[in-house]
Amino acid sequence: MKHSELRLTQLFTLLVVALKLPGPLASDSEEMPMNVTAGIETSMGRVLVVDDEPSMRKLLATMLTDSGVACGTAASGEEALGVLEQGEVTAVLADLHMPRLSGMQLLMQVRPRYPDVAFLVVTGEDDVRVGIEAMKNGADDYLVKPLQPNVVLASLRRALEKKVLQRELEKYKRQLEEMVEKRTEQLQSALGQLEGSYRDTLRALGAAIDLRDGPTAGHSHRVALYSLKIAGELGLREQELKTLSMGASLHDIGKLAIPDSILLKPGALSQEEWCIMRTHVQIGYDLVKQIPFLSEAAEIVLTHHERWDGTGYPRGLAGMEVPLGARIFAVADTLDAMTSDRPYRSAGSFREAHEEIRRLSGIQYDPRVCDGFLRIPVEVWEGIRIESASH
Repeated sequence: MKHSELRLTQLFTLLVVALKLPGPLASDSEEMPMNVTAGIETSMGRVLVVDDEPSMRKLLATMLTDSGVACGTAASGEEALGVLEQGEVTAVLADLHMPRLSGMQLLMQVRPRYPDVAFLVVTGEDDVRVGIEAMKNGADDYLVKPLQPNVVLASLRRALEKKVLQRELEKYKRQLEEMVEKRTEQLQSALGQLEGSYRDTLRALGAAIDLRDGPTAGHSHRVALYSLKIAGELGLREQELKTLSMGASLHDIGKLAIPDSILLKPGALSQEEWCIMRTHVQIGYDLVKQIPFLSEAAEIVLTHHERWDGTGYPRGLAGMEVPLGARIFAVADTLDAMTSDRPYRSAGSFREAHEEIRRLSGIQYDPRVCDGFLRIPVEVWEGIRIESASH
């Protein structure tokens, strides 16, 4: 077994032993096995004995000193707090029954202020309920009078080893938290780069679609920007904005399967040619839905020619049946179509597009989406158009 694995095994074993509810120890046989704490060196340090009875205080101090343990004393809980403020105390042995500040009250003050100090209570009551109450308040062990040196030392050693373990575990926890934080930052950075690559890929694909349909160069990028502006006005969430952007960028991907003789035909399309042209939404949907992260965007690809009054295609959806993203896209698409040059006409103004969309609100377009669009000044749309041309 590797050293690190052995170390973790030892720590885990010690945790199991140390967190067991301690009670009065009968003999040295209850002392922790040596192999459990191998590799964890525990020094007794300086122990503070707190007892208002001079004889008991002296007895306990002598017992510890004779065993080679550095020891200090305090005649009251208040005096003990003063000693603790000076530092260098590793453990406290406090009698439960003291005037003014009892051992239990002292424990409740010491525990939050000095979490690394082991605290053992001493009582003359051989009552497990007293021990349980002390443990609930943060004691590491409790001892029942009359005290025996081997019992005191074993309990002290176990309490101090528990504190060492707790510090080790806290250190390990901090290291894990730092590692998780670092890995999280790395993952977020990688996801950000991946998302950026997705955006670049989608934009390039949209540009390729527009290039094939010569008269609409830059159309996919512009309608994506227009759609996001309207969606922002309507208060859509971040994930909805991402889906809308992807759907708008890829809305005409199905046209890649439409013959040039139809797609690039300068004149009007025949009825049969229109039927073929309309299949681009289903073709695009079938292509995009196969990509997991584009599955929601695929709905916009399929429904971007649906209309509020039900006169659109391919399914003739009406009103709220049309996905919100597609309803937003319909307004953005009209805005770009009316303000872009076509072989058969010159581009109109944004103000003219504004009025046309207002006129068709509730007929071709969702009134709520139109309201959001109309709240945005014409100058903003003109600025987006100019900015998109520079990218």
